[in-house]
Formats: sequence, structure tokens, C-alpha cells
Amino acid sequence: MEEWRNTNQLLQSSSTPILQYSKKHLGFTLLEVMIALTIIAIVLAAVFGSQSQSLSLANDAKFNTTAALLAQRKIAEVEMQDSLDVSSASGDFGDDFPEYQWELTISEVPLIGTEGLEFLKQVDVTVRWGDKDQFRYGLRLYRFMPKTR
Repeated sequence: MEEWRNTNQLLQSSSTPILQYSKKHLGFTLLEVMIALTIIAIVLAAVFGSQSQSLSLANDAKFNTTAALLAQRKIAEVEMQDSLDVSSASGDFGDDFPEYQWELTISEVPLIGTEGLEFLKQVDVTVRWGDKDQFRYGLRLYRFMPKTR
């Protein structure tokens, strides 16, 4: 008991203040909790927004890559055909790419001074994907073809 009194006197005589803990100082105030929740809400909104944008950009990149390859494939098919068989058409890419549609438009671009020899054709391929043509990709090719008599 004597030791307790000496320790108590020593603490009271020191120059550093002693923190007194009571029940009202043990927790966070309502204001501190509300500020912390507000900060957390702002951070989460920013993270979810960037995640959503990231998914959208990944979807766009997937379409642009796939559509470019499909359009090049369709252009290669046109280049392999005989000039008599080339005509405007449309369709889809089958079971491999079920939601992708293509449209092929061929139009003549006559050259001045070359009548009767050859002519230039403009080949436009449009690849579409999604509801209401949400995504579109176009590719244009100019090709010289001999005129058939």
C-alpha cells in the first residue's frame, strides 16, 4: 500500500500532464464517423467508375480487333473472286461470330481516258455488332478489274 502512495505522489509531482481516460473519450464521435464514411463513399465511387470505364474500353478494343480481322477476311474473299462474280451483298459470319454482320457494297469509279480497257471498283465492307448497330467498323478498298465484254 505504501508503494501505491509513493507512485501516486510521483505521478502528481512530475511536470508532464497525465492523460485521464474516461468513458466519453474512448470512442469516435459521430462527426468523425460521418467524415470517414463520406471519404470511403467518394473513394468507392471513383473506383467503381474507373472499373466500369475499363470494362467499356475493353469491350471497344475487342470489337475493333475482331471487326478489323473479319473485314480483312471479307476483303480477301472479294479479291479471290472473279470480277464477274463480284457484287454487293450482306450476311453474317456464321457460328464462329454469331452476332457480327457484314455488308459489302461495290460501286464503279470510272477513270477518265481508259474507257473500254479497265475500270476501278470501290469495295466497302461494313462490320456491325450489337443491338441497334451499336458498333460499326468500315473498310474501303479500290481494285482495278478488267471490263468484261
